Parts: sequence; structure tokens; C-alpha cells
Amino acid sequence: MITTPQNGHAFAPTGEHLWRAADGTRLAIYDWKSVAPRGTALIVHGLGEHALRYNHVAAWFVSQGYAVRAYDQFGHGHSDGPRGGLVRDLQLCEHLAQLAAVTDAHGRLLVVGHSLGGLVAASAVARRLIAPDRLLLSSPALAVDTQAWQRIALAVLPKILPSLRVGNGVQPQFISHDETVVNAYRDDPLVHDRICARLGAFVASEGEFVRTAAAEWTIDTLLAFAGDDRLVAARGSREFLARAPAKIVRGRCFESMYHEIFNEPDQARVLDAVAEWLRPPQG
Repeated sequence: MITTPQNGHAFAPTGEHLWRAADGTRLAIYDWKSVAPRGTALIVHGLGEHALRYNHVAAWFVSQGYAVRAYDQFGHGHSDGPRGGLVRDLQLCEHLAQLAAVTDAHGRLLVVGHSLGGLVAASAVARRLIAPDRLLLSSPALAVDTQAWQRIALAVLPKILPSLRVGNGVQPQFISHDETVVNAYRDDPLVHDRICARLGAFVASEGEFVRTAAAEWTIDTLLAFAGDDRLVAARGSREFLARAPAKIVRGRCFESMYHEIFNEPDQARVLDAVAEWLRPPQG
């Protein structure tokens, strides 16, 4: 395992392997075992990062009685593909669906998606590619703010230069208020700042599809998002919550937090909210 400043060996995976998706892509898979697990948490990371940034999240889920699986998405971490690349519009959703199908859920599958990973997970649910028992979305990229020229570029470039890769616009200083997290992100050799035109178009358009599908949502979902998000537009989460059935989807906004709510100094508040949501109903 490559050790990065972020993950160290504090809670290293108990197993790692390369898994081949139906399209031939090799994806890096990481597993954390749990004694007598009550379910499996499948973690889907965000744009430009990788699964090993979630060691501490995996540790927390193991402490809650879950086995954990995470993977590097196409074009990220140790997985195949040009950094920030995308071959087909729904490639990331298809990979998630295929991996979920071969993952031992230990009775209950919980999909955890952050940012781009949240969009991928929500899209896979909306398109009925996956049907997990529960879904946890962390600052999902359900909307992004773009300028007029960017909207024009996103409409044109995917048609003529879909593989063209440019900077993804992520500003590390706005991922977390914790300077240690920010510095580790900047120094992490597995983090990249690329995005291709096709992936950019997916991010820009798929959130609208998911928001439109919110009214018909049937998967028990917790949508936890940052109120002071500078990387994705929090209005996407708010609009989704306004449309979704309140008995199915629970929303929690952490007003003062930056994008990576699991990496904020006050991350315990987020984990407490997740623990409350996971707790079986009384009576």
C-alpha cells in the first residue's frame, strides 16, 4: 500500500486487490474487516482524490459494526484510466453497480458517496442501477456553479474533444478548515487536479437528473452537506431535499463547514448525526 501523509498506517485496509470491471478496467479495491458485521459500507470517493483518504471514516464504520469496502474510481488513485478521464457518460455509475453486485453486504448494504462519489451513487440509485438498503450522501455534487463561458464549453467540448483534460478547479484551501488536512491533500501523490470534458459534462448535467428523480426516491437516505461549500453548490442538496419524501430522505446541513465534512475539525458532529441515523428505530 502506498502511504500518503493523509492516511499513514493508522487504520490500513485489511485487504487490497485489483478488480476487473465488465469493460476491462482494473479498479483498486480496499477492504476493512469487522467482527460479526451488521452490514457493509461501500465508500465512493470524490473528484481528484482516492479511497485511502477515507481510512478514518472506515475506522469509524468498523467501530459501528460495519465491514467496509472502498475503491479508487476510474482515473483516480491506483485504478486504470487517465487522471480525471471518462470513457462513457455513465461509466462511473456502471462500475459502482458492478462492484456493489459482487460485494458481500453481510445482510445490509450501505453506500457512502462524497462529492463526485455522492453524485455517482445518487445517479446509480436514480437510474435503478443499484438498490442499497441505505444511502449516505456527503456534500454530493448535485449542482455546480458555472459561468456563461463554462456552460458553453461544457455544451461543445464533450462533442468534439471529450477526452480533453483541464484543471478541475478544486481549491484545496476550501476542502476543510483543518490546515493539516489541506496540507496533506496538497502533498498527497495520489491526488490530482484533472478533469476531462466528458466528466465535466457529467457533473454539470447529472445533478439535474438526480434532483428531478428526488420525488420518486425510495431508498432510505441521509444527505449531509456543508453550508459553506465553495466546491459544489449547496443549493443542489437543498433542492433535492425539498423534492424528496421527508419520510425517506433525511437532510442535515452543517452551516459553517467546508466541503469535506468528514475532515472538518468538528467532524464528530457529522459522525454523531450519521450514528443517530443508523440507529434502529425504538419500539
